[in-house]
Amino acid sequence: DIRLHVEKLRNISSGINAEYGGTVSDRIVKAFTFHHISSGDILRNHIRNNTPLGIEAKKYTSDGLLVPDDLVTKLVLSELRGVEDRSWLLDGYPRTVIQAQELDSHYNVDVVLNLDVPFDTITDRISKRWIHPGSGRTYNLDFNPPQISGKDDETGEDLIQRDDDKPESVKKRLQLYSDMTRPLLEYYSKQNKVETFTGTETNVIWPHVKDFLEQKTAV
Repeated sequence: DIRLHVEKLRNISSGINAEYGGTVSDRIVKAFTFHHISSGDILRNHIRNNTPLGIEAKKYTSDGLLVPDDLVTKLVLSELRGVEDRSWLLDGYPRTVIQAQELDSHYNVDVVLNLDVPFDTITDRISKRWIHPGSGRTYNLDFNPPQISGKDDETGEDLIQRDDDKPESVKKRLQLYSDMTRPLLEYYSKQNKVETFTGTETNVIWPHVKDFLEQKTAV
């Protein structure tokens, strides 16, 4: 089995789930049938359900801050214990060297995919995302707009923009991420596990990612 970690230079924190890395992750899962574990999705589910962990996490995400290591680590390791017999794609975690070391003490990460997307591109894309809170359906004003502006296609209910999708929150979190990501990439680079893919469009990045993984999984 091969274990993958997607290290997205657009984001490593929970709360951002830009279409670039998210779409590449989705394509990897479909093409290679890896089990997808997204720390952001896990946290958003807890926030949506108002669990104790979700309430605590919302204090940070609503201010555009990163969720503390220990809150994310507990959830991710719990998820991994349920898929130990499968290949998996770990998305959005680890985001610090401490988290990476904790992960390494339990599991071996075979490959780190570094999706290098300019921050301006990311901010523009995320700030145009709106969601239907009841179902989680996501719209983007550029490439997947609702049929009626501000309304969900299926229910006609109002769409909302999450606090952590607003430009000011995105920019703040990306700057925090930029300060954090260098040592994490250095950590994995020293292990010769990082493979970097650069671009602004998913359709440009994806073929290179797919070719690399096909070679990797064929070994």
